[in-house]
Amino acid sequence: MSIQALQTKIGVKADGDFGPTSFRAACKFFNLTPERGAHFFGQTEHETGGFKLFVENLNYSADGLKKIFPKYFPGNMADLYARQPEKIANRVYASRMGNGDEKSGDGFKFRGRGALQLTGKDNYTTFAQHLQKPEILTNPDLVATLYAFESAMFFFDKNKLWSICDQGVNDATILALTKRVNGGTHGLDDREVKTKKYYSFV
Repeated sequence: MSIQALQTKIGVKADGDFGPTSFRAACKFFNLTPERGAHFFGQTEHETGGFKLFVENLNYSADGLKKIFPKYFPGNMADLYARQPEKIANRVYASRMGNGDEKSGDGFKFRGRGALQLTGKDNYTTFAQHLQKPEILTNPDLVATLYAFESAMFFFDKNKLWSICDQGVNDATILALTKRVNGGTHGLDDREVKTKKYYSFV
């Protein structure tokens, strides 16, 4: 989903600039308090590289596969999968998260999409039920387009992250939220800048 597509959805001028007007309209559209909105869009802007990447990039070299997924690519196996995103996804995500085996194709079909990378057939199924949109399972690309931000909100709901947002916009809450979203503190400085930027739009 592009910024313009989001702006069209929330009813503001689709100029590609996610500034104060867009932020306030998005908070109203998604029923977010200023604190929740600042945290949510600060985190998602960072995770999507400035609202540009809504589909997982699995175009790894052989060396990249060995470093990132060593247990799935022992020996020279990485050479057989390098630069083949579909094959890589089908192997890495096979037989877990509700996916079938490598031959099923579920790994690629249900690869990471959305503003916080919804991944795996189980998560897609639960999300589809949450929105009451069964078509998501036959057309998973909807998670990268129409429901990119809803899928991220689903992640916040499921992991009870809104309660962290409600504690205010400060370094401590941004740190706590980053650890839950990222599993660590990668990009913390950027997340702090972006979150505080949005809160200044209130």
